[in-house]
Amino acid sequence: MACLLETPIRMSVLSEVTASSRHYVDRLFDPDPQKVLQGVIDMKNAVIGNNKQKANLIVLGAVPRLLYLLQQETSSTELKTECAVVLGSLAMGTENNVKSLLDCHIIPALLQGLLSPDLKFIEACLRCLRTIFTSPVTPEELLYTDATVIPHLMALLSRSRYTQEYICQIFSHCCKGPDHQTVLFNHGAVQNIAHLLTSVSYKVRMQALKCFSVLAFENPQVSMTLVNVLVDGELLPQIFVKMLQRDKPIEMQLTSAKCLTYMCRAGAIRTDDNCIVLKTLPCLVRMCSKERLLEERVEGAETLAYLIEPDVELQRIASITDHLIAMLADYFKYPSSVSAITDIKRLDHDLKHAHELRQAAFKLYASLGANDEDIRKKIIETENMMDRIVTGLSESSVKVRLAAVRCLHSLSRSVQQLRTSFQDHAVWKPLMKVLQNAPDEILVVASSMLCNLLLEFSPSKEPILESGAVELLCGLTQSENPALRVNGIWALMNMAFQAEQKIKADILRSLSTEQLFRLLSDSDLNVLMKTLGLLRNLLSTRPHIDKIMSTHGKQIMQAVTLILEGEHNIEVKEQTLCILANIADGTTAKELIMTNDDILQKIKYYMGHSHVKLQLAAMFCISNLIWNDEEGSQERQDKLRDMGIVDILHKLSQSPDSNLCDKAKMALQQYLA
Repeated sequence: MACLLETPIRMSVLSEVTASSRHYVDRLFDPDPQKVLQGVIDMKNAVIGNNKQKANLIVLGAVPRLLYLLQQETSSTELKTECAVVLGSLAMGTENNVKSLLDCHIIPALLQGLLSPDLKFIEACLRCLRTIFTSPVTPEELLYTDATVIPHLMALLSRSRYTQEYICQIFSHCCKGPDHQTVLFNHGAVQNIAHLLTSVSYKVRMQALKCFSVLAFENPQVSMTLVNVLVDGELLPQIFVKMLQRDKPIEMQLTSAKCLTYMCRAGAIRTDDNCIVLKTLPCLVRMCSKERLLEERVEGAETLAYLIEPDVELQRIASITDHLIAMLADYFKYPSSVSAITDIKRLDHDLKHAHELRQAAFKLYASLGANDEDIRKKIIETENMMDRIVTGLSESSVKVRLAAVRCLHSLSRSVQQLRTSFQDHAVWKPLMKVLQNAPDEILVVASSMLCNLLLEFSPSKEPILESGAVELLCGLTQSENPALRVNGIWALMNMAFQAEQKIKADILRSLSTEQLFRLLSDSDLNVLMKTLGLLRNLLSTRPHIDKIMSTHGKQIMQAVTLILEGEHNIEVKEQTLCILANIADGTTAKELIMTNDDILQKIKYYMGHSHVKLQLAAMFCISNLIWNDEEGSQERQDKLRDMGIVDILHKLSQSPDSNLCDKAKMALQQYLA
């Protein structure tokens, strides 16, 4: 019987909950406008800080009625304003609340409200729009659907400090990518927002600053404009520098530093400018100290990583500022059992977000170690650093894993570290595990790092080969992502360099000649170049050349012919001629060239080419074919003489290019010997 009673009990609880809220909704339908207004005001007071009440009112259909009243011409301005306030309060609840409001088409209704002459109503609509647009469930595109909205918002900026604050906040949240930046820029965002940086209201200054940071991000056009904007006789960069001084609130310091960082990265400010070296960089390093809140440390480290990423000098300066490398080690110990966090809510928040600190530290270490060997050494010698990176490779957060792989990739550029620390910690093991099953963004960096671990001087090369790397890399060459195809073939190219015959045979078997030729006709130039590099490495040392050409000669010659006939650049044709030169170095393989008149004519053509690189590569082919000490050299020399090769050699021996001249003379010696 208890089971039968369960459903009615639940229903009655639900009816009690909604019944207590129903009278609020019923009053919205009262024929007396005054009672409706009072009903909306009472509803406003009932929902403040009460998420349960907000959810109930949404379920009971309050939103469509409030939107109807807000849009009715017969509604008083006071009623419309109160409706906008209640809707804004409902939007401040859960993400589901915002979804319900969006489903009722709240945005067009509120945007329509902005056409009202009444400032209080406009402010209420903007406040509600601000709350909705700052929610992660709201698509930014909704702001740009109607082309008249942005210019109207620009015009409203001058109405009050509230319109300024809310509109700037809407812009900074809805500006995602170059298209949005262009729309805002073309409608005068820079000119309309610049003077707000000197507003008496801190909130307005702050929101204007945030606007500039999103407008300038990776945007040279906006950044170049910002550099020359004057506000009260002062240039914008100077205003940003003032805003990142130590006596300013941390939020303001950080956002100003971001503005200057983005302008610098977009090429509008030089990396050696004092405002970057003496102001922005030290400010961002300060943000990394353990005195700062978790989110400030994360933002500081990530912005600094972005600032110094392409510049060696900034990397060096940052590495010796305030013991930054050691300071970042604290990011992995937080929050520790002795953290001075007395606020339980803050501790709970930080425990949930501690992974963001690790991610930020990995990113900054990756930027710091991108170029300088001494900095890489310092990073690796920081307490338990390699262990921390290896642990990071298996974290549950994709973002942390990606940052750890990037950090490792940056450190793997060091020959010294590849031979020592990377071997001591058997880094290749967790890396191979990452490569088994990861999103493309991680695969791209991890496979790029694998290319470094497969260089011939790396002690990791042998164990990587034994752990099934050939199949894995051949699989990558079939990816739809060109970056993965490049890395797969690049790693195979490194693997084949000075390798044993068995490894080369494994590569050819796993890759298959069909796939090799697909890669040779790939639309991505990098893929084609690395595939030619792989072929060149496979076809090195005579026994290997002869062995491979005896089984794959026909197809390889066909591919070489196609490339030399195709519309390819100098580098591609040079690599292809070098492959031919390697084939010509084989004992039996060279016959595949000598019996192919088409190929011989092509070599002759490139000996007379206008580009020296191609002439030299063709010369190598000829030298290998006519070398005296080898069997059959006389017949080959005679055939090439009949083709007019000796005449071309005489001509090339007079070449102004000393290298080409020497090679031609050396080849002629073979005929005279």
